This record gives sequence, C-alpha cells and structure tokens, in this order.
Amino acid sequence: MAKRGKVIITCAVTGSIHTPTMSPHLPTNPDEIARDAIRAAEAGAAILHLHARDPKDGRPTPDGAVFMEFLPRIKQATAAVINITTGGGHGMTLDERTAAARRAKPEMCSLNMGSMNFGLYPMLGRYQEWKYEWEPRYLEMTRDFIFRNTFADIERILKELGEGCGTRFEFECYDVGHLYNLAHFLDRGLVKPPLFVQTIFGILGGIGADPENLVHMKRIADKLFGDSYYWSILAAGRHQLPLASMGAIMGGNIRVGLEDSLWAGRGKLAESNADQVKMARSIVENLSLELASPAEARAMLSLKGGDAVAF
Repeated sequence: MAKRGKVIITCAVTGSIHTPTMSPHLPTNPDEIARDAIRAAEAGAAILHLHARDPKDGRPTPDGAVFMEFLPRIKQATAAVINITTGGGHGMTLDERTAAARRAKPEMCSLNMGSMNFGLYPMLGRYQEWKYEWEPRYLEMTRDFIFRNTFADIERILKELGEGCGTRFEFECYDVGHLYNLAHFLDRGLVKPPLFVQTIFGILGGIGADPENLVHMKRIADKLFGDSYYWSILAAGRHQLPLASMGAIMGGNIRVGLEDSLWAGRGKLAESNADQVKMARSIVENLSLELASPAEARAMLSLKGGDAVAF
C-alpha cells in the first residue's frame, strides 16, 4: 500500500495547456507567475509545479532566462518546494524541455512516464475569438501530435537531472502502462524510493476521469510499488476536485492549479491558483486530515533541500 501521512498539496501554476483567451486569470508573465505561486504557497501548497510563458503573448516557452525571472523571487518569498517541468510545451525538443531544469538544478522536476497522444484540439470549439493568433494553431496541432517520452528520453532525464543534479521527480502517469514503465526503471535501480507518483486523469489520449479508473490506478500502483511510493491525484478540468476528494479519502495527495483546471466550481473561473489551493485545503481539513508543510513534504520525499539548488 502507498505510504500515508500528511497530505501534500501540489499547485501547478500555469502549465502549457490553457491559453490566454481561456481565462483572464491565467498567469502568463514572470510577475504574475511569481505572485500567483507565492499566494498558492501561502494558501497551503507545499509544492509548486512551474512552467514559463513568453511575456509578450503568453505562449509556453522553454527559455531558462524567463524561468530565472521568477524562480529566485518565489524561493525568497516562500519555503515551498519548487518543481520545474520537463514536459515543457507541445512541439518543444527534449533539450528545450529540460533546459530550465538543467540550469536551475531544482529539488524536484516532473517526469512524464510514456509517449502518448495528447489532444487539446477539442477546446477549439469553445471560443469564437482569440486573443493571440498562436492559440488556435497550438491547439489544432495536437490533433496530429505525439507527446514523446521514449525509454531513452526518460533515461536521459534520470541521468542528467537525477544523478547529475540530485533532483527527484514527480512521476506523471497518464495511463496504466506508465505505471509499468516506472516499475521498469525501479527494477533497474534507475529510480529510488520513495517515489512520488502523480496519477493523471481526464487528458484526451490518457486514462479517463472515472472513479473506477482512480481505484484501478491505485490498485496497480500498490501492486507494483508496495509501500515505496506516495500517491497523488491530478484530474483535469471539472473533474479536479471530485477525484481529488476521492483520492484524499483513499490516502492520496492532491494536485490542483490553473495548469489542470481553470475553474473554482460550476461555471466559475478561479481568480487565482490560491482559490483552488484553498478549496483543496478545505477538503483535506474537512476530512479530518492534516496538511503537509513544505518541510514535511521534503522529509517525506527525501528531497535535497532548497539550499542545494542553483537559483
């Protein structure tokens, strides 16, 4: 069974899925990302999962210089664990996707555990006008796109960031096969417990956001990893809080944030990442569970500490 303890809330602040037209509250420049991340940490997020966006038009960017405009500010203002994406944005090369993490040497990075179709194009039908011309093209390209994460790609990230930088990982598993891929690397000794396994539901191309699938992913993870992992739940869009609630009852940790959902209830846009963190915190506390502090999350996940990063 997965390790159980205080509940870690991860907040994914901006991501690379949603575009500026979709919400005026999506942080897209370094000031907004820093401000929103700090407020999310103050609301109770122990881990901040971070992407960068081009300050001019909000498109996802791998530019390490843009990351460095907000990473030191967040570190200075909060004790939260900073977790940098290696997924980047659709169409980026692996070099681009890992550039910021290799420069910053963070305590944590995300690591996608398999190649997959990753369909964002259905969102095209929800909007008639776009703030920037890149947005509809970016969504449409996912109709004929494979999000590449080969065994060689994963090995390279484990070597360069894990071995090379002492970084540990949020292992992102979008389907059952991704759990088996992670078990393969565990069997080879390329990853070390305790694992932080983020099971992801509701992305077109991955496993659906059904309660039955939540139970199934947990059952398979328990079978593969026993007590060598902490389990976390990420559900996209309107499924975010229902599945997070179910997962918390089952002993899981929770990920929220505007990367994963723009909403704070039916028909109500979240005005900040902190809105969603507060909702998740309320769920945890109303279940008579305790929230993990950043220091407790570091201890649970065997992280190297904020003093050992390069920013």
